[in-house]
Amino acid sequence: MAKKLNGTVIVTYRCNARCSMCNRYKCPSKPEEEISLETIKKLPEMYFTNITGGEPFIRTDLKDIVSEIYKKSERIVISTNGFFTERIVDLAKEFPQIGIRISIEGLEQTNNEIRGLQNGYQRGYSALKKLREMGMKDVGFGMTVQDRNAPDLVPLYKISDEMGMEFATASLHNSFYFVEAKNIIYDRPMVAKNFENLVNELLKSKSPKKWFRAYFNHGLVNYIYGQKRLLPCDMSFDTFFIDPYGDVMPCNGTKDKEVMGNLNRQTWDKLWNSLEAEEVRKKVRHCDHDCWMIGSVSPAMHKYIWKPATWVAAHKLKSIFGGKYSMYENKICRDYRDGKVSKEELDKCSTCDMCAVVNNGLSEASKAQLAGKAGKEIG
Repeated sequence: MAKKLNGTVIVTYRCNARCSMCNRYKCPSKPEEEISLETIKKLPEMYFTNITGGEPFIRTDLKDIVSEIYKKSERIVISTNGFFTERIVDLAKEFPQIGIRISIEGLEQTNNEIRGLQNGYQRGYSALKKLREMGMKDVGFGMTVQDRNAPDLVPLYKISDEMGMEFATASLHNSFYFVEAKNIIYDRPMVAKNFENLVNELLKSKSPKKWFRAYFNHGLVNYIYGQKRLLPCDMSFDTFFIDPYGDVMPCNGTKDKEVMGNLNRQTWDKLWNSLEAEEVRKKVRHCDHDCWMIGSVSPAMHKYIWKPATWVAAHKLKSIFGGKYSMYENKICRDYRDGKVSKEELDKCSTCDMCAVVNNGLSEASKAQLAGKAGKEIG
């Protein structure tokens, strides 16, 4: 029996938000080019699937997509900006077991500034509230932490905790997916200090899931300081992304788009076992981007469980006896504090590529599909 994979389906590159850290909305897909139900039917067996975008709820056939993916996948989580409240609630009524993560980038003013959506916070918050009132269990916030919103990190976590919700975090990344190469953390100690506070809040919890989430956030401190990943990256081996054009990729974190094959034109088995896929896997093995996003870290935490489990056991024990996690457990944090490494040196090893040219991540086939069309129209 074939091994089940972990998949992310990017159903559209269209987006109604104007996030300061993501330019994807400037390079949307066109509705007629986006992944079809026929292609979705060709996806492999998955134990977990994330449906994302762009903004997935822009797709008016999202219910049909979810219905098809549930035939393949044990669990589905949709990542959304929460703006289309009625559509979200309507879908959740039909699929009460689904997971919904709404991106909220801080308290009201901060969120609306970063996401460029007027009334975005209230719409996202009210969508979450309605879902909880409906009895949905797998709902929560997602926050991309940067200089502008780091002080809101713990207050937002406390709101999610009071509502009994999940709280997912990320930090700034640069890649073809975000059509961005200049995202960078400017005040690393300040941002890391807020993550330190969050880690200690999570460790105080009675939930083992939150203790492991504390480890993930410890890894974000390490990432913000431009260090090597705490766990190996196995993207393209047991995990994949598929974009709106049917291109299958290892992940969404590479500088240039790496294509293993196209599911519109190939069967899954031929694509997954192709020479092109093997070439991409070789690149993944030598990738120096050192991303720390939940899409690649969560499978790694399950696969190499002893490493996060050891960290969790030590730090939970410490918190029980009144001790606290400190960002200075990371040698690089101490070195920066003590002047042994400069900001310029850290900037060089961050995923902000000072020499990068922003690219929109379209393969040659995808570019051909867009030829002669107004690529910057928002559908």
